[in-house]
Amino acid sequence: MTQISGIARLDTVVLDVPDPVAERDFWVALLGASVTEEEPDWITLDPGAGWNLAFQLAPDLLPPRWPGQDQPQQLHMDVRVLDLAEATQRAVALGASVLRENAAWNTLTDPAGHPFDLCVNAEVGDPFAWAVTVDVPDASAAVTFWSAVLGQDVAYNQDNIAMLAGERPILFQGVEDYVAPSWPDPARPQQGHFDLRVPNGDLDAGERAALALGATRLAGGEESFRVFADPAGHPFCLCR
Repeated sequence: MTQISGIARLDTVVLDVPDPVAERDFWVALLGASVTEEEPDWITLDPGAGWNLAFQLAPDLLPPRWPGQDQPQQLHMDVRVLDLAEATQRAVALGASVLRENAAWNTLTDPAGHPFDLCVNAEVGDPFAWAVTVDVPDASAAVTFWSAVLGQDVAYNQDNIAMLAGERPILFQGVEDYVAPSWPDPARPQQGHFDLRVPNGDLDAGERAALALGATRLAGGEESFRVFADPAGHPFCLCR
């Protein structure tokens, strides 16, 4: 594959939650993760393998109602496990709820109501957050945008499902009757977002490049970060 140049590195998948401590306890136990940052309204985890996770306080969050689009999930984590039945039982004991069971994966919700999939894989040991999957109206358009933003090659793009290559994959699945978040409207809340790190902390250069690729600048942000939406409406932050 030909290496392409991106404008930022995806650092963390952030979930909005009403209780960051409860979310921390669940995911630490499920993944064997360690806490790298903890504030009253923000907690970051390092699972050691797979995606970094963070939990942002959203006290009035309307949780997803999967699989519909009235209150859509927007994104979910794919967690690889060796023994699907055992991992599902353990997740439920930790506070998860089962939504749907399949032969190769089960869909559950975490304590905040965010869906995630436990996916069986014969090559893993401990569970790890292998991939993040994003709901979009057009998977091909989404993977094209994020490939340019992150400088990652497209590994798959067929039948309205697409994936970026890399050790920490990002998948995009097209959904019918897609409803985008409209941050910061509480009636159409984001369920999560991506935090990206720009080279040399140059937010001005990062913003120019993101807008040129089709992102939209949103209200909010501070000296250390700026808020955008991708073409499907998913918020993301460019951070120093």
